[in-house]
Amino acid sequence: MAAADELAFHEFEEATNLLAQTPDAATTSRSEPLTLQGHVAVAVDSGGSYGAEDEVEESDKTALLQEEKQQPGFWTFSYYQSFFDVDTSQVLDRIRGSLLPRPGHNFVRHHLRNRPDLYGPFWICATLAFVLAISGNLTLVLAQRRDPSIHYSPQFHKVTVAGVTIYCYAWLVPLALWGFLRWRKGVRERVGPYTFLETVCVYGYSLFVFIPTVVLWLIPVPWLQWLFGALALALSAAGLVFTLWPVVREDTRLAAAVLLSVIVLLHALLALGCKFYFFQPLPPVHAAPPPQATSLPPSVLLPSTAPRSAST
Repeated sequence: MAAADELAFHEFEEATNLLAQTPDAATTSRSEPLTLQGHVAVAVDSGGSYGAEDEVEESDKTALLQEEKQQPGFWTFSYYQSFFDVDTSQVLDRIRGSLLPRPGHNFVRHHLRNRPDLYGPFWICATLAFVLAISGNLTLVLAQRRDPSIHYSPQFHKVTVAGVTIYCYAWLVPLALWGFLRWRKGVRERVGPYTFLETVCVYGYSLFVFIPTVVLWLIPVPWLQWLFGALALALSAAGLVFTLWPVVREDTRLAAAVLLSVIVLLHALLALGCKFYFFQPLPPVHAAPPPQATSLPPSVLLPSTAPRSAST
């Protein structure tokens, strides 16, 4: 068992000498909660040099943190690079979410998770534009094989028309929708719109279902083509409505109904426009028939051509 004098409190020799040199210094005991180590804490004023060094270190740390958090300007390449920083699994998950819309399943909250990307919408729009143009030309080729009277020539301008149409729709309609929701936020404070990039991302992924539908439109069965188009339109429009409903439901019933109706109507116009423009077969070109002799009605009498008799 340890002796009693070993358990007694002992002063540190360095602290005793320091107190002897600075008798005016303030001391705090171990019992105070702010003293963490040592039996005696000595505060010595040495001209404020240590405090100045601490302030310099804190300012350096603050500057480093600000440099790390500083966002690049929108005119730089690194600013847009973050919008394409997604992997394949994330893109596939968002495509599956757009193909299988469910009530109460918000695409932004469950799939984007505050990380919208432009990689998926950009390539979905590009793929849809090329598939539309190529499928439209293949439709004419197949029609010419069934009916040789149809004249076909490659229509390369359809690539430009498809690209301009799809990209304008995928950017201008979300821009108008985002601006309208921002305006309604000022009128109704409870309406909280998505960001512009989130709105573009929702519209871009909603167009993916039309890519396989356009390929299936090559089947030369009209009622089957309309069935595939109706299913694709229903899935795509349902995804948009289910995603935007949590935002517009806080608005008035009239404003919410009109907004959702306009969204579905524009989506339907896009699908119908693509169907009629890119998959409308050319009319057959028939050869001009040879001229035929026309018969006169019986009431018309022709002048007689009797031979003249020779005069004697």
